[in-house]
Amino acid sequence: MRDEAQGPANAAPDQTANADGAARAPLLVRGLLAVRQQDWLALMLLGLHVALAFGIDAAISQAFLLFHFGCFLLWQPVWRGEQKVYLGQAALIVGAATLLVASDSWWLMALWLCILFALIGGEVPAIKNVGQRIVSLIAAGYLVGVLLVWVVPHLFAPTQFGAVFLVAVRYGPMAAIGLIFLIKTEARKSAVAYSVDLVYSLLLFLMIVVLVLGAFVMREVSHGEYVVSLAKALLVIGGILVAVSWLWDPRAGFAGIGQLLTRYFLSVGMPFERWMRALANLADRERDPDRFVAAALEEMAAFPWIEGIDWQTLQGRGMAGHLSRHGTPYTFGGLSMTLYTRWSPSPALVVHMRLLGRLLADYYETKRREQEQRQNAYLHAIYETGSRLTHDVKNLLQSLSSLCSVVENSDETDALAVRQLVQRQLPQVTQRLQGTLDKLNQGSNVRTETAPALEWWRLLQQRYAHEALSFELAAVPGSAEIPVDLFDSVIDNLLQNALTKRRSTPQTRIRVALHWDSGCVLEVSDDGPPLGEYLVRRLFSAPVASAHGFGVGLYQAARQAEAYGHRLLLASNTGGNVTFELRPEPTAAFRPRPSG
Repeated sequence: MRDEAQGPANAAPDQTANADGAARAPLLVRGLLAVRQQDWLALMLLGLHVALAFGIDAAISQAFLLFHFGCFLLWQPVWRGEQKVYLGQAALIVGAATLLVASDSWWLMALWLCILFALIGGEVPAIKNVGQRIVSLIAAGYLVGVLLVWVVPHLFAPTQFGAVFLVAVRYGPMAAIGLIFLIKTEARKSAVAYSVDLVYSLLLFLMIVVLVLGAFVMREVSHGEYVVSLAKALLVIGGILVAVSWLWDPRAGFAGIGQLLTRYFLSVGMPFERWMRALANLADRERDPDRFVAAALEEMAAFPWIEGIDWQTLQGRGMAGHLSRHGTPYTFGGLSMTLYTRWSPSPALVVHMRLLGRLLADYYETKRREQEQRQNAYLHAIYETGSRLTHDVKNLLQSLSSLCSVVENSDETDALAVRQLVQRQLPQVTQRLQGTLDKLNQGSNVRTETAPALEWWRLLQQRYAHEALSFELAAVPGSAEIPVDLFDSVIDNLLQNALTKRRSTPQTRIRVALHWDSGCVLEVSDDGPPLGEYLVRRLFSAPVASAHGFGVGLYQAARQAEAYGHRLLLASNTGGNVTFELRPEPTAAFRPRPSG
């Protein structure tokens, strides 16, 4: 029983130790990753220098090469240190370490130094911190110096080195490596610390390889001194670089290779003009924003470097192709999408995909605004139709209210006159109400029915005979015709507004005039106070709230007058003379029919 009781107690320390070990392992990894990148770079160069300076065939040199490769893995800018290493990557790392340590070849050392120089020097243009830039320049200079002074001479036949030269090579570069430890730099952000510019690195790699091989070939062909051959190679490469720099941005009348390379890299396997043309053609065919995005991303999914796309808009989402492990998300306004590629995208490809996504998002926003404008235009048309019909019904209701007021205020002695008034007015009210219903059913704001102007004038006088208005008729031909629907709507709005003003100032006199001036001109004026400046500016251009009701009805009447080829305007706005005028435009369609 005591042994059984001690079993779990003995197991507890083991479990605790395992837990502590599991906890210490991530702490150890985080501690290694917390070391400055320049410290790993200095340790890497120190191990490499010891291995090269004392001969790569010695056992201690192979140990330092292995140490150098381990520091390189902790410094290298290709894989992030916290990412999981897969089996294929692990096999590649082990194979590279084995080849580097066991090869015992100065040619392999020269190639390895060229690769390191390209990796370090390729990131120098993107470094903004002065200290980090100095560290990279010192490391790149060290690699070039050791390569040209120590490694390349070992590529020739056995060469004897002097004792002073050996001491200088073995211990002189230590000062540069120690300087890397001492330089204070700011901590790099993760996005900057693990970035490699492929183009810069490739150019530097090719340049240093050409320099080494050029010096080697010149030395072997001329059988001269290595220093002279190296100087000749440097002069040739310098001349080539000067010529390339001139061709990059020339002044001889052509664009230069800089623009050609820029155009190539921006295309990334798909001409930019073709994508723009595809988007423009698709935008002409498709009006719905979501269907436009879906069709555009289906075309984008056909690009050779895209595996699939997952997208989402404000009103829908979808997917094209199939998803992979490497997804790059983008969000532009109301469009969010994730582009999946077969491999991890390079910085140039990320910029290119962002540009394509931005263009698509701009088209999408334009389509969405067009859709909102169409909906607003539709609602605005419904509003204008309903508003105009509402004012027509309001005018009819006011006419009926006037008739009811006359009937209520009459006695038995006025029975005959009231009866005659009702007999004259009710058919007109019925006819106008039927016209309003016809406009509602037909969905049209313009009716082209005309009637003789004098007949309309006579009926108007009868309709408002009880309102104490002053009617004036001057020089109107008997054959003149007017659009009845327009004149009825305008005169009702103008007179109702004038009568409303007279209720606040009972002495206001209202005059209605019809005269001829290349067409029938209708005027309604009163001698009341003028309209305010703000009201005058917006009277016929937008609905306006007013204590006397001006604005909404006249806005609709002005729009209706434009549809009929007429113009409604405020001819005078002074104290004692406020005059509204409805007159035809010079191209008005309504003219008097010739008599006879």
